[in-house]
Amino acid sequence: MPPVPAHPKIVALPRLLVLLSAGRDQKTVVFTNGCFDLLHAGHADLLARARLLGDILVVGVNSDASVTRLKGPTRPVTPLDQRAFVLASLASTDFVIPFEDDTPLSLITAIEPDILVKGGDWQPDAIVGKDVVLARGGRVQSLPLLPDISTTGIIARIKAQN
Repeated sequence: MPPVPAHPKIVALPRLLVLLSAGRDQKTVVFTNGCFDLLHAGHADLLARARLLGDILVVGVNSDASVTRLKGPTRPVTPLDQRAFVLASLASTDFVIPFEDDTPLSLITAIEPDILVKGGDWQPDAIVGKDVVLARGGRVQSLPLLPDISTTGIIARIKAQN
């Protein structure tokens, strides 16, 4: 399989922190995260709505090892470099940052977003990093999901057709 080309929106944490520091007091930083395995319309819709909440949308994406730990041995279907490239290619996304941990807590602590967003399948009290964001005077939002669209559902439909 040929390598995925580099994308300027895919950044490591040290570079991201430098990029975010310019004019930070005048910009609202929004953060969300996920596995984004088989990126679908539900993901694109959530990211577009998250982006509307601020000036900069940072998207954390779980590493392959993290996805396997969270979703099981058959996942991810799509490798990290491809998932990150597709996310970075979306107009709504300003920066994509891969992470190895099972949760984005260390990223959230380092980035200090003004708004933390997750999909409506997450209750606000269960959103990882909410305490960090709220302690800084930020907001935590759980946005409604498009109904009946999920990676798990897509995989199930594909398997049912075979």
